[in-house]
Amino acid sequence: MEQYIIGVDLGGTTAKLGLFRQDGELLQKWEIPTRTENGGEHILPDIAASVEKTLSDKGISKDAVLGLGLGVPGAVISDSVVKPCVNLNGWGGDVAERLNALCGLNVKVVNDANAAALGEMWHGGGKGHKDVVFITLGTGVGGGIIVDGKLLRGVHGAGGEVGHLKLEPNEPDQCGCGKHGCVEQYASATGIVRVAKQRLATGNEPSALRDIANITSKDVFDLAKAGDRLAREVVDYFGEALGRALANISCVCDPEIFVIGGGVSAAGGIILDKVKEGFLRHCFPATVETKFGLAKLGNDAGIYGCAKLVIG
Repeated sequence: MEQYIIGVDLGGTTAKLGLFRQDGELLQKWEIPTRTENGGEHILPDIAASVEKTLSDKGISKDAVLGLGLGVPGAVISDSVVKPCVNLNGWGGDVAERLNALCGLNVKVVNDANAAALGEMWHGGGKGHKDVVFITLGTGVGGGIIVDGKLLRGVHGAGGEVGHLKLEPNEPDQCGCGKHGCVEQYASATGIVRVAKQRLATGNEPSALRDIANITSKDVFDLAKAGDRLAREVVDYFGEALGRALANISCVCDPEIFVIGGGVSAAGGIILDKVKEGFLRHCFPATVETKFGLAKLGNDAGIYGCAKLVIG
């Protein structure tokens, strides 16, 4: 009998769902709104109803479904209990148990960045490797660490929170986590813009960035590629910061490959070049052969990883 898996990547605005064959072939993907009102009471019933409809439309019996993997934007304990998610109005609890009761499927829950890491290892930029560190560069910096094919989650669900490694102990600005000097203050999309604005405010160096009212990280990378000196300095600083963080990580888990994804990674090869330069300046000599690659699954990485979580 053909067997199937459901992967669900829950975000603050929408939930992305995917129906997979056991070998990882994506058969169908779709989205539903994430309704966060009233403490998120509609989130799980909406997911269950959408899954039920898709299985019914496809004529797939629940007996043929190995399970449902759910990625959430928060810390997860024991594949089940979700700590309150800030961008879901504090929603959380024993999500696996509640969703299982609603849909009658084996449910496993994982942090969304960890899910993306699993997805990229399974069918993305880390395919063919069992020791992978995935870094996602967006509004913040997230990540997932995979050792011998298994996620490193940690006792408190904080495994893979690479964005909050400390780089600059004397950083005066506060990170979103409440601390100072975190990686994401320099390597996220918002961090890159923050550094660019600081450089513009503290110097008089000519730059096309001065002509842009609302600077984005894409502007910075585009101008750096075009030869804008100040933009190149900001990108160099970005590469130094993230490269140093990855060098520290390599001393702990020594991965085969670092896979870089998220919106910022759309800048392409310049990302890998600059980060690898920073890495090689700081890494332990034994890790100089570590590979670097770009993510390949884009916004589908989460649903792939949630499916992979089910089959182990």
